Amino acid sequence: MNSSVVMPIIGYMYSPYREKFGIPRQPNLVQVESYIEMVEPYNDVLAFEGIEDFSHLWLLWQFHDNKNNTNTLNQEPKFRSQVRPPRLGGNQKVGVFATRSMYRPSPIGLSVVRFVRVEKHGKSVRLYVTGSDLLNGTPILDIKPYIQYSDAIADSVSGYAQDEPIRKMVIWMETAQLQQQHLLKLGILNKKILDELEQVLSLDPRPAYQNDIERVYGMCFAELNIRFTVDENNITVIAVESNQ
Repeated sequence: MNSSVVMPIIGYMYSPYREKFGIPRQPNLVQVESYIEMVEPYNDVLAFEGIEDFSHLWLLWQFHDNKNNTNTLNQEPKFRSQVRPPRLGGNQKVGVFATRSMYRPSPIGLSVVRFVRVEKHGKSVRLYVTGSDLLNGTPILDIKPYIQYSDAIADSVSGYAQDEPIRKMVIWMETAQLQQQHLLKLGILNKKILDELEQVLSLDPRPAYQNDIERVYGMCFAELNIRFTVDENNITVIAVESNQ
């Protein structure tokens, strides 16, 4: 029996998440707008006829940037039977099939997102969504409508991830506020990106095993480089600069 399967890539995600650090650990925690650029022959606007009748969509996609995992869709993966979920502090092991870890037998991710619009730009077709948790450049394998009566289970139980993460307060130091205002004047930063950035930071993007309140963390988001510190209740932005 064949143990592998070949799947076509139908498009690529364009998002402000330019590195894995800072990406929300689940979809729809941050309402960031992003879009999928369809590739031939899937860049046919007729393929999206009727999609506006659905508020949400399922995206199937490929984990493509796992540096320590040779797994690809067309290559036998390195199997890890247990992983350490960040939600459990990164210290407790559980079975890989009881997690959404990126290190899986098949490098396939699944995210539900909110549909925004479909746009045609010449030969290009773009599907705009919000709530994505996908790295910029992520290959998209399929798009399916979200069906409310069957996909939403009212009495479902989600184990160690039953509750939404607690958000921290985002505070800007005076120097960072001045940098923010300068970038706003230049048009490099706008209110929408600023709001999305603060949503991302409020979720505390640090790895679960890091808990150093003195450490300065760096993160790339959209066209920005951000430096910040974290304590028990707050995220303090100490610098925001353009990476253009």
